[in-house]
Amino acid sequence: MFPFPVYWPDFFTAVIYNWLPLLKTDKYKQIIISSLQHLVKNKKIELNAFVIMNTHIHIIWQALPGFTPQQVQHIFMKYTGQQIKLELQKDNPELLEKCRVNKPDRKYQIWKRESLSIELFTPTVFYQKLEYVHYNPVVAGICEYPEEYYYSSANFYKNSTDPFNMVTHFIG
Repeated sequence: MFPFPVYWPDFFTAVIYNWLPLLKTDKYKQIIISSLQHLVKNKKIELNAFVIMNTHIHIIWQALPGFTPQQVQHIFMKYTGQQIKLELQKDNPELLEKCRVNKPDRKYQIWKRESLSIELFTPTVFYQKLEYVHYNPVVAGICEYPEEYYYSSANFYKNSTDPFNMVTHFIG
């Protein structure tokens, strides 16, 4: 018996509130990268794949012992939302106003509620989602080949290059 539950890898998608292109700016993409690096470094997740698009992100990660997938998602969403909000307050208050909500517990909302999280029970499903993650920028017309897009793990799988030093190759 394991002292902690072992979780399957998760395919996780989060969308910016109102599909605003907040992540178009590299500074805001870097907030996502820093948060993922922190989660990996502090052994909260194993990160298998990611892509950061202008309006949304796709991640394949696995919660490590001591953490549930829900805890990891909460930590990630709360931190990145707060950091993006703080940067928008300084850099682009007009854009931040587009994130204003009429909620009793918050003034602004960066991430859309109800993120998607799917457990990947088999290697076949894992590889389907991996391809989906990596081909997102190609389908969006940003690049011709997945490995050309910098804010993605595609180059890691194609050429073993990980400029962010945070991805673990899935061996299923």
